[in-house]
Amino acid sequence: MHDNANSLVVLDFETTGLSPNNGDRAIEIGAVRLEQGIVTDKFQALMNPGFRISTFIEQYTGITNGMLTTASPCDAVMAEFCDFIGNDNLLAHNSAFDRKFLDAEFSNISRTYPGEFMCSLLVSRRININAPNHKLGTLINYKNIAAEGDFHRALFDAEMTAKLWLTLLDDINSKISLDYVPFSLLKKLCKTAKKDVSALLAKW
Repeated sequence: MHDNANSLVVLDFETTGLSPNNGDRAIEIGAVRLEQGIVTDKFQALMNPGFRISTFIEQYTGITNGMLTTASPCDAVMAEFCDFIGNDNLLAHNSAFDRKFLDAEFSNISRTYPGEFMCSLLVSRRININAPNHKLGTLINYKNIAAEGDFHRALFDAEMTAKLWLTLLDDINSKISLDYVPFSLLKKLCKTAKKDVSALLAKW
């Protein structure tokens, strides 16, 4: 596990709904591994939740029931993904959502992960304070990051989150006099009120 925040696994789920507590399941996982700020590996898989998904989710994600009938079941994909994560820390945009699904899917197969979760949305709220909102697509435009592909597909969203993350780290790096941005600093940042962020970074 690196304390350098530019080495971690960035992940994104597409799901059948909003809550695993209501029986919703993951239908796609996309992830990229960042090492020292460079994408060194990718993971993408559709997964069959064992029931038909709604027309709304089909239209929202572009993932159809037909595509899922030939996909591996969630448990098989999640076991593979657990191996992919290894000991790395994890990042997602609005991580509360993705973490819920990761925890639920891993508990189904009695697996866990040792890394810690970071949220690019929470960090962005404290760094990009003038952004119109903190949706992934909005922030990609706001930071002038090139985007070719479809939002709401897991791998594309993970790749875009990784790009956004690196710009956030650059922004923070310009304010602190360290060789890299520590993961521990970001954990503290996420719990800091917006008005106190400058003081926190100056102190660090």
